Amino acid sequence: MFPKPLSYLLVAACLLLTASMSIVAVAAVPAMAEDLANGAKVFRKCRACHDAGPMARNKVGPVLNGVYGRTAGTFPDFNYSKAMVEAGGKRLVWDEVTLNGYLEAPTTYLPKNKMAFTGIKDEGERADLIGYLKTLK
Repeated sequence: MFPKPLSYLLVAACLLLTASMSIVAVAAVPAMAEDLANGAKVFRKCRACHDAGPMARNKVGPVLNGVYGRTAGTFPDFNYSKAMVEAGGKRLVWDEVTLNGYLEAPTTYLPKNKMAFTGIKDEGERADLIGYLKTLK
C-alpha cells in the first residue's frame, strides 16, 4: 500500500474532488423555481378580464387555456386588436420571454393592443404567473 502520509493526501484529494462536483451540481439547479400557488394567486388579477378552466369563455380578454405556446391573437372567436393579430402574423408565440415582457408592461411591449392592464412590475410574481399559465390546458 501507500505510505500513511500519501494515503492521507489521496483521501484529501478525493474528498476535495467530491466536494467540487457537489458544488457544480448545486450550481446547475435553477436559482428560482416558479411558485405555482402564488401564480394562481397572482392570476386573480387576470380573472376580471380573462377566464380559464374546462368551462372557460371569452370575456373582455380571451380564454387563457393553452396560452403558453400559442401564437398571439389566435384563440377562436375572440375579437383581437389589429396589433395583436399582426404580432401573431409575425410569429409572436407566448413563451417565458414574450409573456414576461408583455405582462410587465402590455402597452409598451405591444403598442395599440386592447389590454388596459398596466402590468405586473414584480419579476417574481411574473415568473410565478407564467409558471401557472403553463399549467392551463
